[in-house]
Amino acid sequence: MMDFKEATDILTRRITADEIAEAAGVSISSIARARLDPASSAYRTPPENWRPALAQVARERIKMLDALLIDLDVSGRG
Repeated sequence: MMDFKEATDILTRRITADEIAEAAGVSISSIARARLDPASSAYRTPPENWRPALAQVARERIKMLDALLIDLDVSGRG
């Protein structure tokens, strides 16, 4: 059974640019530049595979939150 701090750490965890870059197979800098305003001279187009990469990151986050939900539901019954 997890404690309050562990549960809230999982719930409030942010997805990082590092995770997105790893999923997309590009550098962190590429992700940061793709997030800039397109009017910026430093802007770069997002990686071609950005949709499946973000879907992968989202699926991983869903699994983590689903496991938390199951643990909280099971722990809350007893």
